[in-house]
Amino acid sequence: MQALGDLYLIPNLLGESSIEQVLPSRVKEVISICNHFIVENEKNARRFIKLMIPQKPLNQVELFPLNKHTATEDKESYLTTCLEGKPMGIISDAGCPAIADPGSEIVRMAHRKGIRVIPLVGPSSILLSLMASGMNGQSFAFNGYLPIDKAERKNALKKLEKRAREENQSQSFIETPYRNEALLQEIIQTLSPDTSLCIACNITLAEESIYTFTLREWKHRSKDIHIQKQPTIFIIY
Repeated sequence: MQALGDLYLIPNLLGESSIEQVLPSRVKEVISICNHFIVENEKNARRFIKLMIPQKPLNQVELFPLNKHTATEDKESYLTTCLEGKPMGIISDAGCPAIADPGSEIVRMAHRKGIRVIPLVGPSSILLSLMASGMNGQSFAFNGYLPIDKAERKNALKKLEKRAREENQSQSFIETPYRNEALLQEIIQTLSPDTSLCIACNITLAEESIYTFTLREWKHRSKDIHIQKQPTIFIIY
């Protein structure tokens, strides 16, 4: 019986940062042995592969798109590569695959087919921001995007604050970058002045900034932080 190929979960940089400071050499090793990759964006994936392994011939690389338009039957077919005994990788556009990112459905399929899944070490803005926040790292939740509707968003913020208080659990979430500053002001106006807020922006990049203050303090400090159009994690506790 033919051995199955492994499925590697390959982390990407979070932005324009040094490879050596963010990704271990193991990531390069895996990219060098794989010629088949499941990716969010083909152009971005090719750029990343070339950045990691400049000498790798891209005409030998086969990419399989994974996004909200990808049909389930296509996702199933992608794993044929592993079933044929060849290694395959999932590459995120930024950070770690399958964490607030496409890929988890493919991973579930791989487990059902008996394919070994190997996660590689790399940057996760969710975990890095929590590490640096000073908030509870024993119990925490990532809540993705809050509702767009203003009334629903305000209600969601209050529910997260209540959960943080009653369950002693850090609550993190994100926003579309161009709405970051509006969300910050809404958090200040909606939640208790004693609630703590961590704002972690541009994680692992040269412009990285991570601050934790109470909302009472943020009311006076918010004008000094520039997060508009910047990748940002918010955590309340």
